[in-house]
Amino acid sequence: RSSDLMAECKEPTYYTLEEIQRHNHSKSTWIILHHKVYDVTAFLEEHPGGEEVLREQAGGDATETFEDIGHSTDARNMSKSYIIGELHPDDRSKLQKPADSFITTVESDSSWWTNWVIPALSAITVVFMYRFYMAEE
Repeated sequence: RSSDLMAECKEPTYYTLEEIQRHNHSKSTWIILHHKVYDVTAFLEEHPGGEEVLREQAGGDATETFEDIGHSTDARNMSKSYIIGELHPDDRSKLQKPADSFITTVESDSSWWTNWVIPALSAITVVFMYRFYMAEE
């Protein structure tokens, strides 16, 4: 029993993001889910969604993709057996992507064009084409 307690109190093994990124091939496939590091190499062929799905995420943070799919409780429990450690706390901030925003910033001129000007010009063109063809009839 005391060995069980010692195992539970053991410090997690930390991996740097750089270290994890090197495991992005079929011989060694690591992914990050909620800051935990998983070695899913042995699971590639068994993954119900196909091994390509895991390989696309290899060496990086797959949390968002994993959650978007809506994995079952069984899948979540099964995934725990592939945990090999945790992402080093110093590298966790590197994973956080800026939140998607609908507010156009000064730096993103291209989104202003694609979101407003191009659709507006397209609508005007359609209106003129409609009037032109209706006028001929």
